[in-house]
Amino acid sequence: MEQFTHFDEHGQSRMVDVSEKAITQREAVARGCVRMQPKTFEMILNKAMSKGDVLEVARIAGIMGAKQTCALIPLCHPLNLNSVGIAYYLHAERAEIEIEATARVSAKTGVEMEALTAVTVAALTIYDMCKAVDRGMVISDIRLIKKSGGKSGIFLVQEMSNSQNSA
Repeated sequence: MEQFTHFDEHGQSRMVDVSEKAITQREAVARGCVRMQPKTFEMILNKAMSKGDVLEVARIAGIMGAKQTCALIPLCHPLNLNSVGIAYYLHAERAEIEIEATARVSAKTGVEMEALTAVTVAALTIYDMCKAVDRGMVISDIRLIKKSGGKSGIFLVQEMSNSQNSA
């Protein structure tokens, strides 16, 4: 069994020492979904929520969340992100917004947690901005889709995309 990297030989928590690792170009892509009532979906598309443009506010929140990952997740290394992007895939037939975050960095450690945090914060922001009209929204399927760079190489999930419209 592989050794847990965040514990030393005595079982004590530690931040992984990356000082000897090479700086490489790293990228991670994560996705997640927010399902809602059709009325809520239409209000978001029509920018009819009283709190404003839901998707643009959530995009900014996701980017800001990625930048704060090391303050939220214990033992994450602070990263000087090169870029974070948020894309939306709108599925009207099931009143679902799929969120995709892409994070890039030149660093000694990966950027997966930043991409996952970006998706999560964007999803939570959508919920927050729409909860007055739909408290039953469901946030789900937050997962890593792709990771590249570093010693372990490329990780890629093979999944069928039903993406039709993007925002």
